[in-house]
Amino acid sequence: MHRSASRLTRVLACAAVPVILTVAGCSSDSGKESGSNGEKKSGSSSSAKPNPKSSKTLEKPAFSALPDPCKALATATIDTLVPEAKDKAGAAPKSNDLATRASCAWNGLDEDGLKGSQYRWLSLSYFRYDSQATLGDASKRAEEQYNKEVEAAKTAEGAQGPKAEAVGEVGDQATSVIYAVKKDNNDHYNTTVVARTQNVVITLDYNGAGLEGASAPDHAKLLQDAISAAKEAVTSVGAANKAPAEQPQSPQPQ
Repeated sequence: MHRSASRLTRVLACAAVPVILTVAGCSSDSGKESGSNGEKKSGSSSSAKPNPKSSKTLEKPAFSALPDPCKALATATIDTLVPEAKDKAGAAPKSNDLATRASCAWNGLDEDGLKGSQYRWLSLSYFRYDSQATLGDASKRAEEQYNKEVEAAKTAEGAQGPKAEAVGEVGDQATSVIYAVKKDNNDHYNTTVVARTQNVVITLDYNGAGLEGASAPDHAKLLQDAISAAKEAVTSVGAANKAPAEQPQSPQPQ
């Protein structure tokens, strides 16, 4: 009788073990989630560390718009650089977008009878950049494009003896690149001026040639004219971003 009672006590004790474990499992903190390894994870997002890159404040772009490139240079400038231009209003591609990039070009042939003809070609392009978290500040992006434009001018196809020089007093930075190109047995002298003003890059290409026995153009004069036009193109960027002048208030009726 004593042995039977002892055995019954052991059976009841073993049967109670899973019940106790089940209760203990249900009594865990319901306010926290458990991970796959059994560790508790906090339900608060405030413990997450901020990403230092995402918290960087980007600069506000200095310029938000571009000038119309076909109107960025004065008519007198076009007359000087491209005498007898086919279209003084210039030719612009349909892809022009004054928010980001735009260009315009002029060309003309100034004929002088038996003395031959002088050919001139002028192109003006604008590139504008915004600040982006993944790409950087607007002015930094513009500086990268500026360097690409200078390198492209120095490595232009067929360029003979390209020479690059820094140009002062044209935007925040500017470089001129001059070289000669042989086309149809004629020497074409090319001048490229690349300038940057804040978040806008300006590329001005200007070339000329003497045709039908005409003397070759003065390369120093081409360069001087190109730099003057580039200065004008930079000024047009600032003018395109000026706030409209306040209009005078009309007197109120008494």
